[in-house]
Amino acid sequence: MIITKLNDALKSTGLMTRGAFHPEPDDAVPGGTGTLVLIGNAGTAMWQSFSASPPEARHPLDTWTRQVLEPVAAAFKASVAFPFSGPPHHPFQRWAMRADTVFTSPIGPLIHPVFGMWHAYRGALLFAERLKLPEQRSAPSPCESCPDKPCLNTCPVGAFTPGGYDVAGCRAHIGKPEGSDCLGFGCLARRACPVGQDYLYEPAQARFHMQKFLDAGR
Repeated sequence: MIITKLNDALKSTGLMTRGAFHPEPDDAVPGGTGTLVLIGNAGTAMWQSFSASPPEARHPLDTWTRQVLEPVAAAFKASVAFPFSGPPHHPFQRWAMRADTVFTSPIGPLIHPVFGMWHAYRGALLFAERLKLPEQRSAPSPCESCPDKPCLNTCPVGAFTPGGYDVAGCRAHIGKPEGSDCLGFGCLARRACPVGQDYLYEPAQARFHMQKFLDAGR
């Protein structure tokens, strides 16, 4: 099956397939696509591969992702789409909800029953053929059985509210000395989630992403 073959091809990179689906007209998938396979990561495996030899580029992780996935796409006779290309940007969050067992968390990021919020989608392989796919596993959202929801009351500046996410307030906090914990180890609210603790990003990985988030606001 295509999923097994792709995972074998990606194993050394720390990336893996993150679900797949046969697109419908309202999925906003490029025309001529019979099967879409999401590629992403969970935990630290991808970081270990990337950080061993990061490319010298303005956006090194995006560049590395292209360097990894474009040859894989060519080998499997597929085209490839990335969440960081555009505008217009592909609706990867919508695709993830179709392809993977993920749910919108109380603070926004998609949560997986095993990986928690310590995962991401790095690209999508687009096949013209309607390929045979494994049955998607169903599971309830882990947030439904979480009575305390510590993610909602842990942020030092209360950036997560029923009204939405205060991006500016979050950036301002991590840009100050008192925000060094979030900057150096990852979002405190995200780390408070009990799901996926085995997949927490290591400090260098967390800081890389948080620094990029901080820099994007400058």
